[in-house]
Amino acid sequence: MKKTTQQRTLQHSKRFLSTISLSLLGGILFAQTAQINGKVVDENRTPISEAEIIINDQSYFTDQNGNFKIDIPSNESITVTFNNNGYHSFAQTFTLKDKNKKEIFVQLVPDQTNAIQLGEAVVSFQSNKNKPLQSTVLSASQMQQGPSLTGGVSDLLKTLPFVNSNTELSSQYMVRGGNYDENLIYVNGIEVYKPQLIRAGEQEGLGFVNPAMTEFINFSAGGWEAKYGDKMSSVLDVTYKRPKKFEGQLEASLMGGSLTLGGASKDKKLSAIVGARYQNRNLILNTLKGDTNFNPEYYDVQANINYKLNDKWNVAFLGTMSRSRYEMFPIKRDTYINTMDNPLLLTVHYNGKEDDKFATETGSLSFTYQPNSKLDLALDVFAYHSKEREYFDIQGSYFISDVDKNGNVISTNDVGSQIDHARNNFDALVAGIQHKGKYKINGNNNIEWGIKFQQEDIRDLLGEWQAIDSTGYIVNQNPENGLNLSYYVNSKNNLKTNRFSGYAQYTSKFMWNDAKVLFNAGVRAAYWDFNEETTVSPRAQIAVKPDWESDMLFRFSTGLYYQPPFYREIRRLDGSLNDKVKSQQSIHFILGNDYEFKWMDRPFKLTTEVYYKILNDLNPYYVDNVRIRYTADNNSKGYAYGLDMRLFGQFVPGIDSWFSASYARAYQNIDDKGNIPLPTDPRFKLSAFFQDYMEFLPSFKVNVNLIYASGLPNGAPQFADPYNYQTTLTDYKRVDIGFVKEIINQKELKPSKGTFWSNFKEISIGVDVFNVFDIKNEISNSWIRDVNSSAVYTMPNYLTGRFFNGKINFKF
Repeated sequence: MKKTTQQRTLQHSKRFLSTISLSLLGGILFAQTAQINGKVVDENRTPISEAEIIINDQSYFTDQNGNFKIDIPSNESITVTFNNNGYHSFAQTFTLKDKNKKEIFVQLVPDQTNAIQLGEAVVSFQSNKNKPLQSTVLSASQMQQGPSLTGGVSDLLKTLPFVNSNTELSSQYMVRGGNYDENLIYVNGIEVYKPQLIRAGEQEGLGFVNPAMTEFINFSAGGWEAKYGDKMSSVLDVTYKRPKKFEGQLEASLMGGSLTLGGASKDKKLSAIVGARYQNRNLILNTLKGDTNFNPEYYDVQANINYKLNDKWNVAFLGTMSRSRYEMFPIKRDTYINTMDNPLLLTVHYNGKEDDKFATETGSLSFTYQPNSKLDLALDVFAYHSKEREYFDIQGSYFISDVDKNGNVISTNDVGSQIDHARNNFDALVAGIQHKGKYKINGNNNIEWGIKFQQEDIRDLLGEWQAIDSTGYIVNQNPENGLNLSYYVNSKNNLKTNRFSGYAQYTSKFMWNDAKVLFNAGVRAAYWDFNEETTVSPRAQIAVKPDWESDMLFRFSTGLYYQPPFYREIRRLDGSLNDKVKSQQSIHFILGNDYEFKWMDRPFKLTTEVYYKILNDLNPYYVDNVRIRYTADNNSKGYAYGLDMRLFGQFVPGIDSWFSASYARAYQNIDDKGNIPLPTDPRFKLSAFFQDYMEFLPSFKVNVNLIYASGLPNGAPQFADPYNYQTTLTDYKRVDIGFVKEIINQKELKPSKGTFWSNFKEISIGVDVFNVFDIKNEISNSWIRDVNSSAVYTMPNYLTGRFFNGKINFKF
């Protein structure tokens, strides 16, 4: 951290006096001296100016490029200590002969605490260097240790108390009652978009974030700073690695594999990391109920390249390409339906197939300029392109039969059929430019600002219809077409729009009596020329650390969070666009406490948050699996509240785990008809991420993901009144366990030097057991109508069963 003018003057005086003292000492010893020289850098290999170097109680300091050159007494043991605020100290002892020279390269590691000098007081907050005030820090290594179907950060997020996702097949998630569209995702400061036509996790494939390329993960479930964009629920901020030397990782499993390579030039100016992943979920999808043939394939390639032009300029490139192909051939399905009178068996015979393709590319070029130690400037040029296709023609002939208590068919009374058809094509290009800046007024105060422009060019061809062999429980939308259709949508939209946004925020750290205080306040503004709406969002956060014996930190954050509509939110159910749709609005009030303590001489942290959100101008929507269809009206309002708790610590010495619990409710009121739960109302949740190893065999490790969550509302058919569908799905219960045995590591299993195996840092084999107890969780409902009695039955759509996945991992 930077020092005040008074401190800087004192340091220069000390440096001047120490230089004279050492010179006099050298004269007395008749020039019996040696010399040390070198450079001090931080964890990113960035030079640290004015790092303190202590020798025999004398202080010296590095120059603006982190370099130093110091004469020391020769022929005696000398201890050299390197210090810098916010970093662990480093000490080295050696003896140099007369006139010898020794070159030292020192890389300081960030301390747990982020220390700020305030006169003679030190204000410290337990935080990661890049951690925003209102966020949770996750380890990139934890993403790779636990069992995962999506290959990304979402599996880890789902074990947090405020995140819900009652499906293991999707990388999408819900936060505190919000839906899948209400979450911001950034990678290296660039916002990430997701495909729009995804209706089921089976189609989605790999999550965007590549765990093997990730260095930092910060997640905020509300009350975030003005520098982050305009959504209502959460922010996921991911930073990819900048390798310092050659590294690689190869993983293969029954579902696919990945390869990641990284490296840096000798002068450390150029660094690059490239990752490629492939996945085929055919084996695990075969655990779904019913007789269906699947052919799902997903792969992606990502690259993060950085080049330091000089001490002031840096240029970086982030590029990604992903492809997904999903083919499904349903054959037959049996579902038992429990009614009040007697149990029924629903049998459906299928004909036809679904064939979907999703292709996305992302690219960004970032320039950063640091003219001096106080000012940081950045300019990003970015683009995102998505091309999506959803085609299916599926005919289902269904039979509803009476069955006895053993499930045997007694008689078949009702027969019907249904045809579902879709020819949906979506093409979106989002491109823009943004500038961000930060000025450090002093070590305790800074200001940040940014402006952004982006253009969206969207082409949408929507063609869907459904026909059943009876009148149907939904009114025929187009009787003139000659077919008795339960619904019919056919539209063609071309839309090109521009968005502008900007923010400014101020951060200050100071003492309040004996308490340490961190304060952030800012404002964000946005404009979209499609609906000609301007939004202004003030936001503020404060943290107070009292001078108590107990290690407590209290946090409060509030703000007005708008969510300007994206394309899907302005498209009505009939496919037409509504240019009158305004931004949805959420007002956050979040009060949190972090309590750090020791138990069994190991560190633990209990985080508790209570929140209340006021929701205005909501855009009602229907949820089917993971697909959201909006009514494109701002005719609803609501509120959400909850309590989240997370106990984090070393339950097993040396490794981190956590247990989470939450209770939350989220309501909406459509057209003032009364409060009903939102389709994503979370209610109760328990979850855990637990790691363990055998004490007598530490190379054998176990990772457990556990989730118990209340069932979500079961939704309603499109065009139906949601007030008539107020039941819930069954509770979501799932345990995944991963077993890993290290063959080679850098501890007790380090290979002999000079052998082939010495090229590897780690080799491990493992087995992941997904859904250990083979619980058939529900994700959504299909709606079937009895052609004789006009009764409507719900047919649950189930998720995956138990599955064993073998894998092998190489790190080099």
